[in-house]
Amino acid sequence: MADKKIVDMTTGSPLRHILGFMLPTLVGYLFQQFYSVVDTVIIGRMLGQSSLAAVGATGSINFMIIGFCMGLCSGFAIPVAQKFGAKDFVGMRKFVANSIWAAGFFGSIITLVVYTLCRSILVLLHTPSDIIDESYEYISVLFLGILVTIMYNLASGIMRSLGDSRTPVYFLLISSGLNIVLDIVMVSVMGIAGAAWATVISQLVSGLLCILYMKRKFTILSLTRDEARLDMNYVGKLLYIGVPMGLQYSITAIGSVMLQSAVNILGSLYVASSATALKITMFFSCPFDALGSTAATYSGQNMGAKKLDRIGEGLRWCVIIGAVYAIVAFTVISFSTRGIVGLFLKNPSEVLLSNIGMYMKLNSACYIFLALVNIVRFLIQGMGYSILAILAGVFEMIARGFSGAVLVPKFGYIAACMASPLAWIMADIFLIIAYVVIMRKLRGREVVSSTRIINLRQPARNS
Repeated sequence: MADKKIVDMTTGSPLRHILGFMLPTLVGYLFQQFYSVVDTVIIGRMLGQSSLAAVGATGSINFMIIGFCMGLCSGFAIPVAQKFGAKDFVGMRKFVANSIWAAGFFGSIITLVVYTLCRSILVLLHTPSDIIDESYEYISVLFLGILVTIMYNLASGIMRSLGDSRTPVYFLLISSGLNIVLDIVMVSVMGIAGAAWATVISQLVSGLLCILYMKRKFTILSLTRDEARLDMNYVGKLLYIGVPMGLQYSITAIGSVMLQSAVNILGSLYVASSATALKITMFFSCPFDALGSTAATYSGQNMGAKKLDRIGEGLRWCVIIGAVYAIVAFTVISFSTRGIVGLFLKNPSEVLLSNIGMYMKLNSACYIFLALVNIVRFLIQGMGYSILAILAGVFEMIARGFSGAVLVPKFGYIAACMASPLAWIMADIFLIIAYVVIMRKLRGREVVSSTRIINLRQPARNS
């Protein structure tokens, strides 16, 4: 059967569905990070600490722009999951078609704007003068590839919304191998820009493979001419969910931009330290990203099927899995810092090694808070409450912005290390309260609806 990889999460064991979806998704996130990590390793070893700092100086602005595009695509996939859970396949296909129209338009506009303003943004961020030229070379190429990023994330997001978390991973495995080869060849020829081009080309390959696979294997997505038409009603619904999810990343990243600006003022040594530590931390954070993606699809399908109890049970299992991994990750990082850093830098100085170790250990000690941020935020997004996710991002932005504007100038680099844990804790407080309020509200509606049905079924009494 052509659609055999589609998974209905509205029936069966929640734990089995969560693990079955999460593990392939985790592999996918690991290989997505692999793109970034390979760039860092090759640049650090082939071009040196200065070039590594140049890449690091682009991290926050890259996260703000590319993160918006990824969040937008994740949001577009949620109505697809909800319609699939409700078994409304015509509506599902219309959302798929209109997500392509909307993503193409937004991607083109974003590419034009950010590529034009790229260097000005780096200047505003106080990028050190000794690395700004290389920073521009690197980030400008990545911005030219925004449509490629959108293509892959939208295609893989649609497949995941239908329960297929495995296939996008297979294509990432192929493109990651290609990325390694292209990195080695292109960095030696083109310098730092070669690493960026290698990333764009590799992601283009994975995106095209996803599209070709869906066209051949997912007959449930075969569009009629009427379904493929641009429909502003569907576009409006997609934007209602997608834009808040994109803004969630961007709003969070605004705080990171403010923090990055403060670290840039400390000098290129601290930029290299935080950049390397952040790359490693993001790699270790992949299981939390996978749990978040799983929670969004799981809650989206069950929300469409109106199965609130299954949503609560899914949340419980996700938190248990996240807590166990948080303990494991902290233990590994605490005892393996030097060896892990050695993968990125050939002969790191003791100061650089100490700075990276401080960042990694302080962040990993608070991973349970990161687990809750990802799980609860994406769970309520899958249920359709994207605006609340934006508000959680605002709390993260405030925390990181406060750290960059107040704490880093006062306490130095250690404040930069603690900025993310502070942001996670503030977001968690809001998200937990939001989830409790949402579930009480929805369960109240269920009670009212059930009471009405019972009253309608009861025979009228004779007066």
